[in-house]
Amino acid sequence: MKKVQSDTLGFVPQKDIVYNKLLPYADRLDEESNDILGRIKGNLGRAVQLREIWPGVLFWTRKLSTYMRLYGRKFSKEDHVLFIKLLYELVTIPKLEISMMQGLARLLINLLKKRELLSREDLQLNWRPLYELHDRILFSKTEHLGLNWFPNGCFHMTLTSLFHLYVYYSSVESVLKTLVKNCRPYFSESSTQEMLDEWRPLLCPFDVTMQRAIGYFELFLPTTLPPELHHKGFKLWFDELISLWVSVQNLPSWEVHLVNLFARLANDNIGYIDWDPYIPKIFTRVLRSLNLPVGTSQMMVPRYVTNAYDISHVVLWISSLLGGPSKQAQAQLSGLFNSITSFFHPSNHGRWLMKLMKLLQRLPASVVRRLHRERYRKPTWLTPIPDSHKLTEEDITDFVESMMQPVLLAMFSKTGSLDAAQALQNLALMRPELVIPPVLEKTYPALETLTEPHQLTATLSCMIGVARSLVSGGQRFPEGPTHMLPLLMRALPGVDPNDFSKCMITFQFIATFVTLVPLVDCSSALHERTNLTEVEREMCSASAEFEDFVLQFMDRCFALIDSSTLEQTREETETEKMTHLESLVELGLSSTFSTILTQCSLDIFKVALEKVFNFATTNIFETRVSGRMVADMCRAASKCHPAESLKMFVPHCCNAINQIAVNEEVLNEEELDKELMWNLQLLSEVTRVDGDKILPYRSDLVQILQLTLHLKCKQGYTLACNLLHHLLRSSVLIYPTEYCSMPGGFHQPISDYLPIKDWGRPGDLWNLDIRWHVPSVEETSFAFYLLDLILQPELKRLQRFAQGEEDMSRDDVLQSLTIVQHCLLGAGGLMPPLKGEPIPELVHSMVSLDETTLYTGIDLQYTVALYYILEHSEDDTKSLFSIIKIISDLLHFKGSHKHEFDSRWKSFNLVKKSMENRLHGRKQHIRALLIDRVMLQHELRKLTVEGCQYRSIHQELMRDLLRLSTSTYSQVRSRAQNVLFTALGTYNFCCRDQIPHVLEFLNPDNSSVTQQQFKGALYCLLGNHSGVCLANLHDWDCIALTWPAVVRSGLSSAMSLEKPSIVRLFDDLADKIHRQYETIGIDFSCAVAKQLMITGNPLPKDPVPSEEEAAEGLKRQELKNSESVEKYKQLIGDLLDCINNRNMPWKFEHIAIGFLSLLLRDDHQLPPPAITFFVKSLNHDSLYVRKVAISAVAGIMKQIKRPHKKVPASGGKELSDMVAGDRQDNQWLQYNNSSLPRSQKDWDGCVFVEKTHWGYYSWPRKLLIYAPLEEQPKQNLTREEMTEREQIIFDHFSDPVFINQFIEFLSLEDRKGKDKFSPRRFCLFKFCLQRNGLFRNFSDAFLPLLRPHMERLVADTHESKQRCVAEIISGLIRGCKHWSFSKVESLWELLCPMLRIALSNITIETYADWGTCIATACESRDPRKLHWLFEMLMESPVNGEGGSFVDACRLYVLQGGLAQQEWRVPELLHRLLQYLEPKLTQVYKNVRERIGSVLTYIFMIDVNLPYTQPTTSPRITDFTERILLQLKPLTEGDEEIQNHVIEENEVGEQDERTQAIKLLKTVLKWLIASAGRSFSTAVPEQLRLLPLLFKIAPVENDDSYDELKRDAKTCLSLMSQGLLYPEQIPMVLSALQEIAGSSSWHARYTVLTYLQIMVFYNLFTFMSNQKAVNNVRALVIQLLEDEQLEVREMAATTLSGFLQCNFLSMDTPMQAHFEALCKTRLPKKRKRELGTIVDTIPSADLVRRHAGVLGLSACILSSPYDVPTWMPQLLMDLSAHLNDTQPIEMTVKKTLSNFRRTHHDNWQQHKQQFTDDQLLVLTDLLVSPCYYA
Repeated sequence: MKKVQSDTLGFVPQKDIVYNKLLPYADRLDEESNDILGRIKGNLGRAVQLREIWPGVLFWTRKLSTYMRLYGRKFSKEDHVLFIKLLYELVTIPKLEISMMQGLARLLINLLKKRELLSREDLQLNWRPLYELHDRILFSKTEHLGLNWFPNGCFHMTLTSLFHLYVYYSSVESVLKTLVKNCRPYFSESSTQEMLDEWRPLLCPFDVTMQRAIGYFELFLPTTLPPELHHKGFKLWFDELISLWVSVQNLPSWEVHLVNLFARLANDNIGYIDWDPYIPKIFTRVLRSLNLPVGTSQMMVPRYVTNAYDISHVVLWISSLLGGPSKQAQAQLSGLFNSITSFFHPSNHGRWLMKLMKLLQRLPASVVRRLHRERYRKPTWLTPIPDSHKLTEEDITDFVESMMQPVLLAMFSKTGSLDAAQALQNLALMRPELVIPPVLEKTYPALETLTEPHQLTATLSCMIGVARSLVSGGQRFPEGPTHMLPLLMRALPGVDPNDFSKCMITFQFIATFVTLVPLVDCSSALHERTNLTEVEREMCSASAEFEDFVLQFMDRCFALIDSSTLEQTREETETEKMTHLESLVELGLSSTFSTILTQCSLDIFKVALEKVFNFATTNIFETRVSGRMVADMCRAASKCHPAESLKMFVPHCCNAINQIAVNEEVLNEEELDKELMWNLQLLSEVTRVDGDKILPYRSDLVQILQLTLHLKCKQGYTLACNLLHHLLRSSVLIYPTEYCSMPGGFHQPISDYLPIKDWGRPGDLWNLDIRWHVPSVEETSFAFYLLDLILQPELKRLQRFAQGEEDMSRDDVLQSLTIVQHCLLGAGGLMPPLKGEPIPELVHSMVSLDETTLYTGIDLQYTVALYYILEHSEDDTKSLFSIIKIISDLLHFKGSHKHEFDSRWKSFNLVKKSMENRLHGRKQHIRALLIDRVMLQHELRKLTVEGCQYRSIHQELMRDLLRLSTSTYSQVRSRAQNVLFTALGTYNFCCRDQIPHVLEFLNPDNSSVTQQQFKGALYCLLGNHSGVCLANLHDWDCIALTWPAVVRSGLSSAMSLEKPSIVRLFDDLADKIHRQYETIGIDFSCAVAKQLMITGNPLPKDPVPSEEEAAEGLKRQELKNSESVEKYKQLIGDLLDCINNRNMPWKFEHIAIGFLSLLLRDDHQLPPPAITFFVKSLNHDSLYVRKVAISAVAGIMKQIKRPHKKVPASGGKELSDMVAGDRQDNQWLQYNNSSLPRSQKDWDGCVFVEKTHWGYYSWPRKLLIYAPLEEQPKQNLTREEMTEREQIIFDHFSDPVFINQFIEFLSLEDRKGKDKFSPRRFCLFKFCLQRNGLFRNFSDAFLPLLRPHMERLVADTHESKQRCVAEIISGLIRGCKHWSFSKVESLWELLCPMLRIALSNITIETYADWGTCIATACESRDPRKLHWLFEMLMESPVNGEGGSFVDACRLYVLQGGLAQQEWRVPELLHRLLQYLEPKLTQVYKNVRERIGSVLTYIFMIDVNLPYTQPTTSPRITDFTERILLQLKPLTEGDEEIQNHVIEENEVGEQDERTQAIKLLKTVLKWLIASAGRSFSTAVPEQLRLLPLLFKIAPVENDDSYDELKRDAKTCLSLMSQGLLYPEQIPMVLSALQEIAGSSSWHARYTVLTYLQIMVFYNLFTFMSNQKAVNNVRALVIQLLEDEQLEVREMAATTLSGFLQCNFLSMDTPMQAHFEALCKTRLPKKRKRELGTIVDTIPSADLVRRHAGVLGLSACILSSPYDVPTWMPQLLMDLSAHLNDTQPIEMTVKKTLSNFRRTHHDNWQQHKQQFTDDQLLVLTDLLVSPCYYA
């Protein structure tokens, strides 16, 4: 096959679509594809060489993507590589518009998608251009200033219509990510090292750059290098990154990226990395990431929820770890599922459930994918998995077994059974014998029960998933097929008219099974054949029931139909259409029935046909609901065997209709005879069969048509039109005629062919043997005969009517139009494309833009014309609807509709998913599915066939649509608009032709426009949500027309702001333009194309462009760019004119200003008039205008900023080994009081590094810093030296009146309490003042102007005034970045006193603004530059002046500044800590909380990360030492620690104890604050505080406790959730053991709750350490015998939890231990009665006996959903203690009632575990005794 093809093509195709070879006209396709490919290569190469991005390149790349959709990758390898390289260059052109970039990127993704087609030898790509593209778009420096607009989300329609099958991921970001992902395998071998050099310096964990760097690593690092290159690949970074991951404890947001990277690495290199040492850590972190609730009262750290791992990557990682020699991963995976199984039980529900279900559904699929890769996939260039690490049979069995229990529980989950069904489908592919029997066990009882429909739907959907594995049997599960018939027969009662969902799932179930199995009675084979196996004999004898099954199914369906007739289901008054539910049932019924008949043998079919015929002809149905269902069943029958069925139906119906229609007046009745209608409906449905089978009956059918097409009754003639439509369709279209599961059907005798061998057999793609219906000459001539007979007279009538020669009533017109429309629908495939001249000159291009045409198997000529009704009767809406439909079909209909095709494509994919075999792959689908796919391929060709050339006839039709879109009635308008939008999206460049016509309606000079037309035109501009938006085409010509027109329409007479609908329209329009607008490119330039045009077959026909042409292209491109600039300026001018028009309503003024703000760009400065306008608008009366102006002026400032020169620094030297943190070579960056630049000389000699992360991890290759002052742009400019734009700004800002008003407006409030510090305004000030280089006089002229205002505002405590001055100050500090020393010094002399005043005036409303102000000022600035500020802030933040509030605020502001500086200010941090330590005993809660938060930041730098030097910043260990000394009085004493409340007036020293308590409160605040913020937890230090916390924390959940106790409790909860390193576990346990010996029972009780959470959150780390497990177990068992009852009960709960998550197991010694304890003898009652006082203290014996009982009860409660083998005996042991003294009796009762509650649901199954005697005892215990016994 391949050989022959490569001869006709002239090359070996990379991978073409196989389904094309099965089309009836397959032999013509090779020439056709070669012709198109040649043209694409020629024109695309030409367009690139002529530098014509638009329209040339875009047009031909779109053609290329269409080509790939029709033929797959049908080009040679050389072409493939050339296409990729060409597109790669295009995508990375620096100034390409985003939407073009996306379109090209999608095509490139498509070309790269199948990576097995091109190896690394064939293709290498450079990673840098991609990185730069990614960086430029996602981290744009100018977007936030409004200089670059990126559309958010989906709508990227360039002018050429993009007709995409999958509208891909919407956002720019995901397109870019997918692109990088597909280019990754082709990065060069040196790229890994280059990337590490580029991004390592960004790895500063306290900085946002960390997130960026790790994100880049995840996205770009190549992981598919071959093993011999691993030393240049992941080995360069693996140890470094994995040790970073292992040491991070608090889930920072970048950890997720690391996990994704490791998952990908593991999947690409199975067997080449030893993961074993990390496996417990991996599983512990996965378990933590599921966020399951554990323990009693639990605080969640919010960060754990937001930064949790992405399940799909976790699944990939786990499935790549399985297998291999050590088997460790499978053991841990089983552990993971054991510990979370009970969460899957349907009675549990929470926000974590979705994650668990996802895990369950994805994991089996991932393992199946891996198995397919190991065993069935064709080997490619990618690294194969070494044999030692392939999954063995035993591995697979273990995996399936570990998953079965949770999956079976999840079947009935609240989120629906879909996830479980998908999991079962994949598990059953691997091990049907383990998976299917338990599902069957649940299904059979579910089919019997009537009371639980949910159970039925859940089990059936799971059965559908495993259907294929069940039916095909195979060696593993040979008895599978024997279940099939019993299941089918039992499912029949599910066809139930009263329960909709049950009905649908039953239809799906029956259809699925029947598709897989031929329904043939093979029982005769039992006698004829002797060589059958046992199972086959069973199947043969069972197959005798098939006929019975089919007949019973039909009876059920008839019952369903009877109960849903129109009379029964609704009153007459309601609608007559089908409801949504009914139409679904109708669909289910008809498809299931047709599947059954397709799969029947002829004998069964004949019986069924007889039955359906009788049912249909003996009753008369109404035609709306039940009639449709019956007709569908009849249609199904006639489709399967047309000859037999038509013989019965057609004569019957024709006779019936003729008999009734004999008397004339019937034809003119408004309400037709029921019988006539029913027969007509039946006839119109049964004729939907092969054209050639209808021909024998054509005379009868034509006679019926002539009788009925002109019935008076609308319903009647609509049915007749349907008949006409179906007749035409079946004779002119190409379609397959049968969908049986085996080619050739099942009609051979049993002796030759045994159907049961084909149960569940997939179709064979190479021998599909499709029977096509290709129209014969006879059929086409019949079709033409019909059209001549019926269509021509109607068209003539309409023509005469339009010319006024004939009168027709409205109903007649509608009837004629309906007939015309149905003829069009039926014979759409016959019509040629509409004729007409192409419209010239819409677009200038040097490349031919001719459309390509494809062959679809029909060549004919026929034309249709249309006429207007509009002038005469505009209110005849029904006819107008009909006309709109006809226009739409003329424009778009080629035998099938696009939306129908899309929905069929979707449903095909769904069915494929539910039935596919992912394990073996290779398109092993069922034959019916494969045929369906070929048919879809044919339709796809028909849909893409039409060239989209815009011809004169299209132009006329679109003008008509435009008239309809602006007519009087809104319904007519909206329908016409929808058709118009589709048309605009289909034809090339037609938008440019239509825009002027639409804008005509908005023109204020055009006085004849009505309001309806005005509204219609606005809607036309707005577009629908998916199509083109005319107002926003990416093209200067169009925008320059539409935007001013929209604004000017405000002056139109038809415009009224009183009508809310019109106001809303303008809002939507403005909103949509703002949302979708993206900066339009003004200039393009691109590299010259590689010689696409001279390589390989097929050779392009177009000549390579000559030198002159290339020069001409260059000239054109430059011309086009300068034209664009002109248009840009003209558009701005137009908008400004509109704004200056006095009569313009305010609404439109706002819209215009909004449009103007969209036109700011980063590559072209705004024209001066616009700058003047925006600067003036800063003082506009309207708040909206002021806001827009503020952000616009900030953008303008950025545009006119003069670039500052940078030079490489000499500071950094390369280190030999990796060390991060505080080193010798980055010490000079840190803040050092002794060497601050306090004089001009020091300042000039100091090297300032602004960005905080440089130098922490490693130095960049070259560190850029600003050059010294003399090399920077000149500072002191006079006004004459400024540019025009600078002068405008200078003049306004040096005008005192302007400034006064400006500040006045700024210090007004927008909305009380909602205002925040505004970064936009801050940018404005920063840029005004940063220009100090430009405007020497700005600092002189401005500061004097601003100073009085600032002083006034600082003194005023109003919120808005303070916020305004904070914005100004922050801008000033940022703006003085490039000032000289003297100026900076004078600035600080002014600012420091101001800030002091401000900080003493701070209020609750403003403290956040000041915090933001200082933080913004310090961000990314060298701390030595701001030393004045820091010294001022450190002056004594907590001095008590102005009360506790001011203290807290000062600390907050200081913290904001220091936090921005991260690791560069160790000296300040030490000073601050020293200052704060004596103040830790603060009285005021708010100050304490703030100090706690500040401490977190002080110790943040003390991290425990790999390769990191110990920090020079303060360390936690030393601090803890000092604190513990002060807390001594508390740790030594034994009495209860009370919260100490001090009286306000109490003066003098308090004793040490009180001081210690106050200190402790602050320390608690610090511990709570640091739980969510730091990277690593200081476990050893925290442990030393533990005993103290346990002492205080209360046991009961009671909120009335004081702050101290509540905090202690919170603190313990947070600490217990922490992630522990393996070496920390023994420390924690020894601390806990010590506390467990404490005298306070509260502490002992709290140990248990702490232990529960800690063990679960570190489960696998604990389990990998056997000694730790034994210690935990000993601790719990020790506490079971505690003297305090509460502690014992808690210990029992803890034990049962550990047993339930399989942390401990119930082994014989433990059981023996408990049973021994239970037998402890109790002292006799008599003795105890003597001294009643003694009675209250439980004797040691009682405690031990109680401990034994508690132990047993813990074991019983640990398995709430099943009954293990040891349980019955334990229950018997327990019941013996039912009459013991309290508290034992209570425990036993509780345990039994809990057992009863949890096992009640499935008691029938659980019962079988017990012997009869045990059951007797149990029933006695569980059934409460009768009162009257």
